[in-house]
Amino acid sequence: MFYQPEKEPHGLPHSPLKACVAPRPIGWIASVNKDGQANLAPYSFFQMLNDRPPVVMFSSIGDKDSISNCRATGEFVYNIVPKSLTDQMNASSINAPSGVDEFEFAGLTKVKCELIGVPRVKESPIAFECKVHQIIDVSSNHEGMPVTAVIGLVVGVHIDDAVITNGIVDTNLIQPLSRLGYMEYAAVEEVFSLNRPVWED
Repeated sequence: MFYQPEKEPHGLPHSPLKACVAPRPIGWIASVNKDGQANLAPYSFFQMLNDRPPVVMFSSIGDKDSISNCRATGEFVYNIVPKSLTDQMNASSINAPSGVDEFEFAGLTKVKCELIGVPRVKESPIAFECKVHQIIDVSSNHEGMPVTAVIGLVVGVHIDDAVITNGIVDTNLIQPLSRLGYMEYAAVEEVFSLNRPVWED
């Protein structure tokens, strides 16, 4: 099949687009507003863009609290979502009124960060403290909702020693959760290594 996404003549019950780019890591983004009220929300449009310097990005459809808070404070935290926290991640995705603390709603524990004024999720084995590098107003979707991307410079990294095996982060112990298409999710449950080929003249 072929279709043009802006016109959506795909003829399927639901748009297949997000299912075609999967799995997508979930960025569990913590932020605070100008009054220090905490917010926590999962974003499936999330990715690490570079490691030297370390840069991450998440994007939002609609001007949600995470975006407003990043504009106001210039800070956010990326928390990884292990499979064991699936229910808590899902609870934090609730479309609650502004000012609701999703940490408390999802039964999670706030931990103070080292370099920024945003708390991280204690139960998450990995968290990145981030300073906003750039906020890009990408466009509006076909419903007129703004699409905004936040690019953050990672200034601090927290890794639970319990997920380090023989000097490397053990993905098998974390089983990171990812988003697929529709309402589908997946967890990393199989890991293998593959060396890059070397060109020989």
